Amino acid sequence: MTPDQSRLDVDRAAPRVVALWQALTALRTPVTFMQSGAHPDDETSEMLAALRFRDGIDVAYVCSTRGEGGQNDVGRQAGAVLGALRTAEMERAADRLDMRVWWMTPDPDDPVRDFGFSKSGEETLERWGRDRTLRRFAAALRAARPDILMPTFLDVPGQHGHHRAMTLLAPEAVDAAADPAFDAPGEPWRVAKLYLPAWSGAGTAYDDEAPPPPATVTVRGGGRDPVTGWPWARIGQHSRAMHRTQGMGRWPDGARDFPLHLVGGEAEGDVLDRLPRSLSDIGLSEAQAAMDAAIDAFPDGAAVARHAARAMNLLPGDPGTDIHRIARKRMQVMRVLWLASGAEARGAADRAFVTPGETAALSLDAHGGEARDLSVRAVVPEGWRIDGDAIGPAHGHVPAPWPMAHDPLAPNAPGLRVEATVADAAVAMTLPLDRTPAAAPEGVTLRPARAVVNRGAGQDGADVTLDPPGAALTVPEGWRHAEGRLVPPMDARGPHAIPATLDGRDALTVDRIETSHAPPRVLARPAVLRVAVVDAALPDARVAVLGAGRDRAAHWLAAMGLDVTEPEVEAIDAGLPGVDTVVLGIMALRFRKGLADRMRRLSDWVRGGGTLVTLYHRPWDGWDAEAMPARLEIGQPSLRWRVTDEAAAVAHLAPDHPLLTTPNRIGPDDWDGWDKERGLYFAARWDDAYAPLLAMSDAGEDPLHGALLSGDIGRGRHVHCALNLHHQMEALTPGAFRLVANLVAPRR
Repeated sequence: MTPDQSRLDVDRAAPRVVALWQALTALRTPVTFMQSGAHPDDETSEMLAALRFRDGIDVAYVCSTRGEGGQNDVGRQAGAVLGALRTAEMERAADRLDMRVWWMTPDPDDPVRDFGFSKSGEETLERWGRDRTLRRFAAALRAARPDILMPTFLDVPGQHGHHRAMTLLAPEAVDAAADPAFDAPGEPWRVAKLYLPAWSGAGTAYDDEAPPPPATVTVRGGGRDPVTGWPWARIGQHSRAMHRTQGMGRWPDGARDFPLHLVGGEAEGDVLDRLPRSLSDIGLSEAQAAMDAAIDAFPDGAAVARHAARAMNLLPGDPGTDIHRIARKRMQVMRVLWLASGAEARGAADRAFVTPGETAALSLDAHGGEARDLSVRAVVPEGWRIDGDAIGPAHGHVPAPWPMAHDPLAPNAPGLRVEATVADAAVAMTLPLDRTPAAAPEGVTLRPARAVVNRGAGQDGADVTLDPPGAALTVPEGWRHAEGRLVPPMDARGPHAIPATLDGRDALTVDRIETSHAPPRVLARPAVLRVAVVDAALPDARVAVLGAGRDRAAHWLAAMGLDVTEPEVEAIDAGLPGVDTVVLGIMALRFRKGLADRMRRLSDWVRGGGTLVTLYHRPWDGWDAEAMPARLEIGQPSLRWRVTDEAAAVAHLAPDHPLLTTPNRIGPDDWDGWDKERGLYFAARWDDAYAPLLAMSDAGEDPLHGALLSGDIGRGRHVHCALNLHHQMEALTPGAFRLVANLVAPRR
């Protein structure tokens, strides 16, 4: 799809009449409802759609992490790069709900991050820093000034520890935000109501052990928007579909209600009880009447504008204690005036990425409609410049890793600033660009950025090249890097981090993130080559990897010296000639077209003498327990079938099994230095043909035996590995390379 085709698709999906109607609905009440969560996509989108577009409540979301520890259903972005993409997805999801967003983590190195799965809120806060997290939570409440706060999940066993941490802190954050003595940015603010969900968060991932609290009020989810005909649930799914890295977005088959529990309160008629339902409740009856008249005048743009202008001019210049409510209403009324006038201002950059010191041409298209004295100009963020009809970052500019807030009514620059008079009211607002460029500073390209040198395969070094000219590695003593070859000393072992320079100065590595569903983003970080020197003996094996673009298993197997191919799935039909071992990458049965349909044929190949290694799959990833070489079932809910402690003790149940001895004897050192977790989506039940090889558990839990299974079936072997080996190889964990070499060894 070309940039203009993408732009036309977005334009077609947002007709002005719908935008005007949705803008008008915001004039009904000055109340703000904020949800809190731990990850992008934790928001309860369908409920928020009803609150915002039916009830007119302003909605907001505060999120502690960027979701950088999650999985990726659309590509290979991981870690901080995935966090940048998920931030952009969250902004697009928020736009569809007209929702403001605040973040609590500023950069990838911050302690408040998505470090992977956790089962305990207290454990999570220990890693995040309890005081630090509370301070940032309170600051977000002071900035948003919500009347209502609602954590998305319950703080109960059987729920994600990151979710539990945010719920656990919610009442403390409410008190801290209101306390003038509490050290956090912003003026003190008292949240009037704290709700908890009165429903369980159990499902395929979690199984909340404790029942939810009793409902004191219910947000009804039924009904349809009178203009678009969309059910509120479908509007919510319009938003959720933006979380594509997480596979979100479904066609709702009905509406659900959302029971809430008012902490310390009793039964209510609706969430607006004891709150200012309209401006009339704060002494602005005439302004509210004008807003109501504007709503009633829809779709007559001229009449809407006339009433909205009167409402604007009735808003007080000195609103006193309600300054935040009036300021928000001014922004909402200006949006109504702009849309009602028929005016339009559109802008698009001619490129997605622009290097500091250069510019991107900006095309502008403006139409005044019924607005008078229309002016349109580009606005840019700090560190950028405007040069005629072009914009770009100044020399030396390095973009912040992640934005800290998003507001559909005041989008982050670059953008367009429009000023006009509509009816007899002044309008001044910022509009987003249709195509927004991202600053991409000059960086060093490391090929590869991570490397392995396998002494067990006789490797003396790794090929590492740098671009542009002038880039170099600052190698440790005893290492050499010349003519594109990095050679460590013979006694070097383990992981190493080697910084890069450009023209003698510390260099950046720059990740450009461009997708069809989110605006371009750039993540610029210090350029560091990461290298692991390992001793992994290799089997005599020809390995075929069938992946789905969700891991780099094939890359790492080849890098450590194995004979690796990546055939098409049709090779299964031909009997996989010349192949000893097949590896199915993570989630491959879901995302590799045609693979799940051939699983039974692949199982027959195993029975005939082949070796199959399946890396972890989720139960919904096309995994058919009956289609495996022998029955093997993945556990649900997934929280119960994973070990999140990366340092959890590992017991060898069959220490002399070939997978633990050949060609590498796996010992305690191989379980050291693991990153993020031990494994996930463990097998729960299996045929007697399989032998469990490992036992491990998180603290206080019974050992799980489904992390690594081996089944000699027919003349072949099926190995199922729920350890997150693909991630460990990316993290350059030495033991992972030794173990995976054993797993791909053919049965002889």
